[in-house]
Amino acid sequence: MKYKLGDICEIVSGSTPKTSVEEYWDGDIKWITPAELTDDSYIIDDTARKLTELGVKKTGLTPFPAGTVILSSRAPIGKVAIAGCEMYCNQGFKNLICSDKINNKYLYWFLKGNTAFLNSLGRGATFKEISKGIVGNIEINVPDVADQEKAVVNLEKLSEIIKLRKSELEEFDNLIKARFVELFGDPMINNKGFELRKYGELFELNAGGTPSKAKPEYWNGGTISWIGSNMCQNAYIYENDGNYITEEGMAHSSARMFPVDTVLVALVGATIGKTALLKFETTTNQNVLGIRKIRENGYLPEFIFYYTQGLYQKFLNIGDGGFAMASKGFISELPLPVVDIHLQEEFSMFAEQVDKSKVAVQKSLDETQKLFDSLMQEYFG
Repeated sequence: MKYKLGDICEIVSGSTPKTSVEEYWDGDIKWITPAELTDDSYIIDDTARKLTELGVKKTGLTPFPAGTVILSSRAPIGKVAIAGCEMYCNQGFKNLICSDKINNKYLYWFLKGNTAFLNSLGRGATFKEISKGIVGNIEINVPDVADQEKAVVNLEKLSEIIKLRKSELEEFDNLIKARFVELFGDPMINNKGFELRKYGELFELNAGGTPSKAKPEYWNGGTISWIGSNMCQNAYIYENDGNYITEEGMAHSSARMFPVDTVLVALVGATIGKTALLKFETTTNQNVLGIRKIRENGYLPEFIFYYTQGLYQKFLNIGDGGFAMASKGFISELPLPVVDIHLQEEFSMFAEQVDKSKVAVQKSLDETQKLFDSLMQEYFG
């Protein structure tokens, strides 16, 4: 049976005491803001900031009880958690105090799986926000409480496995990076004292291109792999993520084919400075630069792949905290140590063995994620 959230939950928000009044702050009363929620938030037992009793009284705040589903309604919309104890919040929430018709953890998973939908409901010119009325009108499928509890158990189990697999992948990455620093030092400061050259002196550097989206013949029925900078996630990539162009599209654009073992670097946006090591042939868009002819110049792709990651801060420094865009010229000037090929081979063999373990864990993660997504669809539609 479907219910509107407003019919089965009490929806409450909060407020912010005047920050200029010191007596309102640094007490022991918990008060939360949307910035404290992450993608992994579940049960929240503490808050970054605390209020005094005077701050609560003068602002007229009302607490929400333990078990309340905390939903951020702006900046950003859709972050969700469950209050593990009584607390207060600022005005950036529309929180749901559940009736006996709905399990709070069941509601948590419903909201967590509908972030895009919640954002689509946002209203406002300056910044998007979802109002109490909008939240109250959201419909949810509500089975018997026993069935809700079974759904929660299944989703929690799979969520824990997903977290574990992601943690294992992170540990493998840390292991490789630690070995790299042990052998070659920190690329940002060259603390091993290697002789330095420049990327542009040794390698062929080229960005990709995008065929016109206005020309269906450049895309429809295409068989040539084409990827964007979203694929640069400091990882080996073994397959395309679904985009293909035609031979005509390639011929009428600056797209170029990058061979296996090309090191890719993202030039702009959220992924700027992040890398990928190609394990299949593909073209890319203009926001990706390919580093080629690596072996011909006395280096191994694995070394360049990890060394470039070590220069990440140089890419971030371009925009000085704001929007940043790298260029072929910028990458041409990056420092590159002269390193004995045997030392590179030692590292490459180590990284290859660890990557085999990563592939097995990634496969398990993908299968678990697929099952999790399937259950979310089954429970919530």
